[in-house]
Amino acid sequence: MSNDSSLNHTSVLIVGAGPAGLSAAIALKKADPEAEVVVVDKAAGPGHHNLSGAVLEPEALHKLLDPVAPDWRESESAKKVLVSKVEKDDVLFLLGDGMAFNIMKLIHMAKGMGLAFGQMVHQGDYICSVAQLTAWLCDIAKSLGVEVLHGFAVEDILYDAATGTTSGVKLVDQGLDKERRPQINYTPGETVTADVIMIAEGCDGLLAEKFIERAALHRDAQQLYSVGVKELIRVSDEQYARFGDGHVVHAMGYPIWTPVIGPGMFGGGIMYAMGDNRIAVGMIVGLDWKYCDFNPQDALTRFKQHKFVQSFIEGGQVIEAGAKMIPEGGLRAVPRDPDTGAVGKGNVLLLGDSAGFVNMCKIKGLHNAIESGMAAARALIETRNEPTRAAQAYARQLEEAGVIAEMTTAENFRQTVAKFGPLQGMPLSVLGRWLPAFNIEPDWQTMTTARYRLKPSVKFDKDTFTAVAATEHREEEPCHLLILDETICVEKCLPKFGAPCITFCPAGVYEKIHDQPKPANPSNCLHCKTCQRKCPFDNIRWTVPEGSGGPRYKTM
Repeated sequence: MSNDSSLNHTSVLIVGAGPAGLSAAIALKKADPEAEVVVVDKAAGPGHHNLSGAVLEPEALHKLLDPVAPDWRESESAKKVLVSKVEKDDVLFLLGDGMAFNIMKLIHMAKGMGLAFGQMVHQGDYICSVAQLTAWLCDIAKSLGVEVLHGFAVEDILYDAATGTTSGVKLVDQGLDKERRPQINYTPGETVTADVIMIAEGCDGLLAEKFIERAALHRDAQQLYSVGVKELIRVSDEQYARFGDGHVVHAMGYPIWTPVIGPGMFGGGIMYAMGDNRIAVGMIVGLDWKYCDFNPQDALTRFKQHKFVQSFIEGGQVIEAGAKMIPEGGLRAVPRDPDTGAVGKGNVLLLGDSAGFVNMCKIKGLHNAIESGMAAARALIETRNEPTRAAQAYARQLEEAGVIAEMTTAENFRQTVAKFGPLQGMPLSVLGRWLPAFNIEPDWQTMTTARYRLKPSVKFDKDTFTAVAATEHREEEPCHLLILDETICVEKCLPKFGAPCITFCPAGVYEKIHDQPKPANPSNCLHCKTCQRKCPFDNIRWTVPEGSGGPRYKTM
């Protein structure tokens, strides 16, 4: 694509160069080398906006890459990206800051009984860096002839409600100043048309949500979210040797929910061995928390101070950090065409996290992202002469790939926990498929004036966190974080809740200036979008910044 205002057309346009979008491009190009496939991504480079745990089930990756490069397992890239296979798999329940109980035997018992909670077994899965996985898949896609273009942010979709057809997308304008006046380097956003569009831009994508609304796709349940904050910590030889290669830890309980006295939030901590004396440490917290002064990074601090965790990371150096949201609403929150049941409509398909294909019983979505990409590619091969049937074919391919069946096993998990809280909800979740469909309020409506009682004594250093995320935006560009009504902030939010966005934003974007909460530091933004889903008055909107802005993750 050029940078002028000429109209561009491609057969297949994929928005988002993450695992889902790149898997679709690779599978499609392998099946039809003559297919014209273009992938656009808002990040400055491959993998820069990709962050996950990440533990990856191997089967999906094998299915994707075996037909492309049968000897890929022996490549240096594979050995770098797929750090190791999980050999030691622990699930801990933390009670206070000193006790840890390994409940892995209960997980295996649940698996033996066929209960959904038993899916949390990760033995034999790959531990990987999703940022490096994405960069690797990008190289493979390019080698097959896919055109992958970074630094191109998409702000709108060209959907005609009268005809129900989608012709293309519009890229964001470049070179505007803070008042949206054209500067000398101004370039209007191009229009790109396509026969088929795949939306694979990740969790809570702007384009996906616009399309869902305009095409009147339906969700049976409210989408629910968690936010994950993660650090990559370099530790000593002795600490890493004790933790061990191939070791993953998932923890629940303290510091985000404790029996009887609270707090009571969904989520937990993670620890993954990443090789080269590095341990990934993170905290995932459901956005339906009720504490107005809660900051997920405070919970991460408490988790790192737990006796078990601290023994492996004390004195270590944080070399990278980041944050992202996770779609957790399950199958009932997947948007569908009410007429056909398709995850998309006509010639537009929703892939990976854009559709919400995260299985919370496994705490995984990467394998489903890859599977959805391959399913989309097969759908396009099947309907190459009838692109308006692509979404219907995609629905069938998702069924045949087993994605829908797997998502069904966890279809009511997150709603059950939200309804009853972690203490009662987690045990009841084993009956989730037989429980009624609970009507759960959106995350932003759950805020109360209650205070988080486990605040650490030292304030979390968001400046350092943001610095090691290597995030940046052009300082002169318009602010992409919009407060819809500033009077709500001053008259309602500040007096009642103390402007929670200032506290929970992981990058310290929001500040109080002359008693007015504002997105004072938009160039710090990590693109997690937590603010627009957790503002207690639904008063913040995240819009697309210029291309190439945001974090620049290397190994997250």
